[in-house]
Amino acid sequence: MNSRNSRRQFFGFLAASPLAALLNADDLKHDDIPATAKDALNVMDFEEAARRRIPIAHWAYMTTGVDDDSTLRANREGYLKIKLRPRRLVDVSKVDTSIELFGVKWESPVYISACGSQRAFHPDGELGTARAAKAKNALQMLSTVSSTSVEDVAAALGRPPWYQMYAPTSVAGLETMVRRVEAAGCPVLVLTVDVNPGRNTETERRLRKADTRQCSTCHTAGPNNDSTKPMFKGIERGRNSPAFTWELVDRLRNMTRMKLVIKGLETHEDAELAVEHGADGIVCSNHGGRAMDSCRPSIESLSDVLAGARGRVPVLVDGGVRRGSDAFKALAMGAKAVGIGRPYLWGLGAFGQEGVERVIDILRAELTLTMKQCGTRSVSEITKSYLA
Repeated sequence: MNSRNSRRQFFGFLAASPLAALLNADDLKHDDIPATAKDALNVMDFEEAARRRIPIAHWAYMTTGVDDDSTLRANREGYLKIKLRPRRLVDVSKVDTSIELFGVKWESPVYISACGSQRAFHPDGELGTARAAKAKNALQMLSTVSSTSVEDVAAALGRPPWYQMYAPTSVAGLETMVRRVEAAGCPVLVLTVDVNPGRNTETERRLRKADTRQCSTCHTAGPNNDSTKPMFKGIERGRNSPAFTWELVDRLRNMTRMKLVIKGLETHEDAELAVEHGADGIVCSNHGGRAMDSCRPSIESLSDVLAGARGRVPVLVDGGVRRGSDAFKALAMGAKAVGIGRPYLWGLGAFGQEGVERVIDILRAELTLTMKQCGTRSVSEITKSYLA
């Protein structure tokens, strides 16, 4: 169930309850859309605000999954099935949410996942996101299909981002991209492997029909087209070949000294192989429900992936995170860090940089409160003992 339907059901419940007598009728008729970023009470508040500002074709690209969108829904529902075991009378007057990844300390385990074509959602695009990440000292992962170059994003961020790679199909193109990312100073290369076979973005294609604008008035290609993406400059077209095998990981391992993280793994078998082929880390992910309709939420796959990694490399997770308590649950299961995608895109689409900053603030505040309620004073204290 999406957040808009949840809000409507909530207001419907209030209207039918004795509480209605305490409320003005007008309070029950609106969806409480924030007028400014500061007005948002949770990250879901940004969704409708963003939808009203983003063209329908661009909104379709961001908001949909594949096939029946079942995995998209499962990602959120997976967190709702996990229950917490709070501990009481622990001194939680001071809580430390910081983590360390590959020798770098971050203020929070919640990081900004790679999402492409961000200028489709706001004119500032990835630069607005980068400025927000800089302001909040948040880890940012930049997509290969970014609408802004890695060099410009690094300048706005104040440091090189992690670089998420959709691998070019040619060896020459692969090396060209790797060398460029190295030259930009990116410390981590995140190879995404879950969309190599292709995908069926059925709902997106249906929604795009409702957009009657002429795309050529603002861009020459749709969000899925690489021809105008700056990171493909000088590289012949073609990426994500279905012929890719673990040989690609070996090639990248031998090609660069950047930390190599494999993103899009969902099983212990693949996690085991990733470590065997020299990966420095893993992102457990189903691409936000945009790769295949497995109906298996990423938080459920996390235990599987952790079993294959066996503590030898850090495992991150993304998909379905909407609350700080969701991040707590993932950390309790063993994730090193937790990525967000659509929530910060909602913030960006609604209010630009300020919206992204507010999303980060909300999730951090919720995580801190959950840690206090559960009696954990640092991320290292968050263990499976806090899960029912």
